[in-house]
Amino acid sequence: MIILPNARRRKSEDAPPPGAPLWMTTYGDLVTQILIFFVLLFALSNVDVKKFELAITSVQDSLGILDGGKSLVEGEFVEEGLAGENLFNGERQQEEELKELGNTILGIVKENGFKGITVTLNERGLAIRFMEGALFDSGKANLKDEARQVLDEIAPVLKQSQRPIRVEGHTDNVPIHTREFPSNWELSTARAVNVVKYLIEKHGIPPRMISAAGYGEYHPIVPNDSEKNRAQNRRVEIIILSSSSTSQEPR
Repeated sequence: MIILPNARRRKSEDAPPPGAPLWMTTYGDLVTQILIFFVLLFALSNVDVKKFELAITSVQDSLGILDGGKSLVEGEFVEEGLAGENLFNGERQQEEELKELGNTILGIVKENGFKGITVTLNERGLAIRFMEGALFDSGKANLKDEARQVLDEIAPVLKQSQRPIRVEGHTDNVPIHTREFPSNWELSTARAVNVVKYLIEKHGIPPRMISAAGYGEYHPIVPNDSEKNRAQNRRVEIIILSSSSTSQEPR
């Protein structure tokens, strides 16, 4: 059999190139991208809500300012870099509930003409701040009669919240050395404890819901460089804690 040179050359030119066809490479890339897409969908469908709450806490400066109240925290609610509006409905609902509680307490304060009380919504929750004279005489830890009246009015709102409550005592930096209170630690703690005891014993707030903390002079809201500022630092705060702030300490 004789093979002509032209026939051999034609057969070689008609043969397909080695390896997979080019269309298979494109098809393989498409299938891989579709697989990655469905893996991402599966991952997003199993989001840990607690982790998202922590993410919210880490980027927010504060939740806002109650209408009609005096703000003690400057800033705006920040939601930068977070997607998926439905994921934060629970957080927004909590904020609205705390605002409603705060406005109720503000109404009680104004209606009764109570002085030295402010209500603020911040990153820790709803803070009800009592200046020293609103609850206690200077250097004392016994609740005044007027203090009992204040607590009697707001206790039902605190109980209604069904949230953890922390009562915090604070002093200025002027040392105290009495037989009853050798230091500001003892004074601030005793004040917080007496408020907690009153709310439990008189108004039946469950003990598991409420705690007391004394911080002495170590968490001032303003510098202790004048009598006016020191008066602001002598305070007791009742905090209705948000769900993401139960471990946070005052600034």
